[in-house]
Amino acid sequence: MAATIFLLIIFFAVMIGVGVYCRKNATDVNGFVLAGRSVGPWLTAFAFGTSYFSAVIFVGYAGQFGWNFGLASTWIGLGNAFIGSLLAWSILGRRTRIMTQYLDSKTMPDFFGSRYDSKALKVFASIIVFVFLIPYTASLYNGLSSLFNIAFSVPYWVCILIMAVLTGLYVIFGGYMATAINDFIQGIVMLFGIVIVIASVLLSKGGFIQAVNDLSQIKAEGTALNGAFTAFLGPDPLSLLFVVILTSLGTWGLPQMVGKFYSIKSEDSVRKGTIISTFFAIIVAGGCYFLGGFGRLFTPETTAEGKILFDTVVPSMLKGLNPIVIGIVIVLVLSASMSTLSSLVLTSSSTLTLDVIVPSRKKETSEKMTVLVMRLFIVFFIIISAIIAVVKDANPGFTFIAQMMGVSWGALAGAFLAPFLYGLYWKRTTKASAFVCFIYGTVLMIFQMYVSLSGMKFENAFMAYMFNNSIRSGVLAMVGGLIIVPIVSAFTKAPKKELVESAFSCYNKEVVTVAKDSLGE
Repeated sequence: MAATIFLLIIFFAVMIGVGVYCRKNATDVNGFVLAGRSVGPWLTAFAFGTSYFSAVIFVGYAGQFGWNFGLASTWIGLGNAFIGSLLAWSILGRRTRIMTQYLDSKTMPDFFGSRYDSKALKVFASIIVFVFLIPYTASLYNGLSSLFNIAFSVPYWVCILIMAVLTGLYVIFGGYMATAINDFIQGIVMLFGIVIVIASVLLSKGGFIQAVNDLSQIKAEGTALNGAFTAFLGPDPLSLLFVVILTSLGTWGLPQMVGKFYSIKSEDSVRKGTIISTFFAIIVAGGCYFLGGFGRLFTPETTAEGKILFDTVVPSMLKGLNPIVIGIVIVLVLSASMSTLSSLVLTSSSTLTLDVIVPSRKKETSEKMTVLVMRLFIVFFIIISAIIAVVKDANPGFTFIAQMMGVSWGALAGAFLAPFLYGLYWKRTTKASAFVCFIYGTVLMIFQMYVSLSGMKFENAFMAYMFNNSIRSGVLAMVGGLIIVPIVSAFTKAPKKELVESAFSCYNKEVVTVAKDSLGE
């Protein structure tokens, strides 16, 4: 306990110190939200990675998918690295940075409003962000209680209060720059922490070879495959594929993830950031899911009906480890949670302030007042998400909240991915197609929530399979959007030529570079 408390004190002091240090960068809107569009590759890459991988990944998903798929769950982490990071940076990074600066867009709804020349589209996108980011934010507190109970005997609400207050302080003080610097520090903790935890857990089971041998002896339900949990694709390859797509492709449409590209400094930063972000994801995401793959060698908690409580799988692996390792795990999980929480509340507050509150005022709002409003909304979002997390924990019967958390990722990515991606690359994309995609993604996931809450059954095999859980319907929302947008665009009124040519002219601007970066033909 003493070792853990010592590590936490150092950790908390550094986080607050960074926030105070970065106050000078957060005096105007551009500085508070985007850090002046001057963030380097290391900070941006780590901000992207730490926002991607929260305690939900380490405690919840690693435990759940590791239990279901065994060592094959490592493919999820690799998908996150190569699809969710490498391809996301390669396909979205440069174009997002160039066009958003040209359009002077500071948020994703702001981009939609400018790119498609539609205030209604901007407001609609802002409402979607507001509705679905709050339960997503609340889910970040999941898993903290079970982990903290290993080292401390403290109530769950105390864990939430500590995390919420500390995150709020450094984000309010320093804005995006404080978030990026702290994300870098927290990312270092996550990198080293996951390696130490994996080594410690495997050693507790006699080493890697012995652990794999023991895992291969466990029979998987619903399959005749021997050693299914050590097989290349696990006991259920199709379900594994859906998880890979949802958790990897989804980042392309999440406002808190895409927003990292708005502020990156230069072309060189994009190239370096792509490599750094991919490496980070391989270690952290690959490591988390690889660790979760050994979950069946341990004994997690169960419900009265005998169902596994997936949030207790990873904590069950950590019991009995060295106290120093436990302390590292606590700091690791706090780092993962606080980095994502800071990104989400900054995204939510900036979106609501810049895209709804300020435009609705008849009088012009000063930069100072706008930043103050954003700071107030940061406090608001943190308080609301913390209350939701406490209520959910105190009342397990509040399944509505749990289902909202489950559908948030699919709704946001399903609504935004296709209009954003096509908007960067295809001039013919119409605002009507963006509206249809917004409606399709959100309605589909709300329907998924209704199905889950009501226990609705389907006679149609396809419907029954796709709406069995929010993972498959989330994939349906994202992939469906990629099909819907070009089809609707082909049958609706083309955007104004001058509007589109103006937006895409930013890609044709001539720049001077050195020979090592271009052959100069």
